[in-house]
Amino acid sequence: MALKRNNKVAPRFNMAAMTDVIFLLLLFFMISSTLVNPGAFRLSHPGNTGQATDSPRVIVSIDKNLAFYLDGKVTPFSLIEERLVGILDGTRDPVVSLQVDKSVPVEQVIRVMHITRKHDYRVTLATTPGE
Repeated sequence: MALKRNNKVAPRFNMAAMTDVIFLLLLFFMISSTLVNPGAFRLSHPGNTGQATDSPRVIVSIDKNLAFYLDGKVTPFSLIEERLVGILDGTRDPVVSLQVDKSVPVEQVIRVMHITRKHDYRVTLATTPGE
């Protein structure tokens, strides 16, 4: 007696497992993309491991009380431009070194940089070595 087996393979493909995998991948990429900020950029904070090659001709300092110093002497901001021009006039490749306390607002630094840009002086920002 010949017994017939009734085991036919159905030609269907179940997409439920693949849909779950695709959903999990989509969820993973959506969450991980929020962690990446494409508009962000890195800023160099005051601190440097290298040495500047230029020796500054004039040092402008601003302390935490927003007092301006020109070569170590207290100078009102209104006289900084006049005195810088007097010192650096006629020098070749004039360089101004800015020494600024960390707590000084950037606007104060930009005020000095506008003066140096107006007279085509190069500016170096003094940093703390090893940071």
